[in-house]
Amino acid sequence: MEYTHLGRSGLSVSRLVLGTMNFGPETSEQDSHTIMDRAHEHGINFFDTANVYGWRKGEGVTEQIIGRWFAKGDGRREKTVLATKLYGSMSDWPNDTFLSALNIQRACEESLKRLRTDHIDLYQMHHVDRNTPWDEIWEAFSVLRQQGKVLYFGSSNFAGWHLAQAQEAARSRHFLGLVSEQSIYNLMTRWIELEVLPAARHYGLGVIPWSPLHGGALAGLLRKQREGTASRGLGDRPSEALAKHGEAIEAYEKLCADIGEDPANVGLAWLLAQEGVTGPIIGPRTAEQLDNSLRALEITLDQDTLATLDELFPPPAPNGSKPAPEAYAW
Repeated sequence: MEYTHLGRSGLSVSRLVLGTMNFGPETSEQDSHTIMDRAHEHGINFFDTANVYGWRKGEGVTEQIIGRWFAKGDGRREKTVLATKLYGSMSDWPNDTFLSALNIQRACEESLKRLRTDHIDLYQMHHVDRNTPWDEIWEAFSVLRQQGKVLYFGSSNFAGWHLAQAQEAARSRHFLGLVSEQSIYNLMTRWIELEVLPAARHYGLGVIPWSPLHGGALAGLLRKQREGTASRGLGDRPSEALAKHGEAIEAYEKLCADIGEDPANVGLAWLLAQEGVTGPIIGPRTAEQLDNSLRALEITLDQDTLATLDELFPPPAPNGSKPAPEAYAW
């Protein structure tokens, strides 16, 4: 396993991040525990979850599954860099959502109980809260850090402007601020290259891509359809991608076949090659899928292949002759 620092922090994390969103809804608790054990066997130490995962309001199903796995002992908690999130609604009451100081305190306490741990390594805001001032947010977070309940803080789905706001507010309080940003990022969704990536690099934030294969559209979808092994019901993201970019996806799968690599692993390897990316989130439903993902760490894409990928899935710069964020300028 390869490791890197999470942004400018001294925290060492694996370059593949185990996503747990499938634990509960798609993957049984027993299989989820097997996947987490297998992740440790491979050296994956960075696990990502959220209080809303499990999609039964207020229950925190996925966090509970992880908590019962930690309770098995044998160093499971100690070997894990644990990341969870808050923001989403946990009840129909008004203060059980967003980023008020009240909800930050309450959500953290509830996540700690479900996860059966005394601290969260990386506590992430699942979305920006435009109605809560940064002074309130950072004051509440600083209390959690002083209490030893949270070590690091991160964001998710922030724009570049939000990252700047957050970091400048933290700086004014002499607070470490954010160490990471978790954002959708893959060959087909490259919008963060315009401002989020430049802002993250400037402030020393590690970028954690979610949906690295665009919901499966970059995982050999056409080949699986021909072989009859594709999932019966495609999600919205791959279905829309196939309708809009079918020719590019077909060319992508041919390119992967030409270099002798699985499309899913090429998509992950491309992300690993991007400056500022800590590691993509993989969301295996089975231990076999987890095992197969490890190949991505061994792939080095040459310049010709990278250039071809840019032709198939062009970066979003309005002015392609200039790198972001100057791409907006003439």
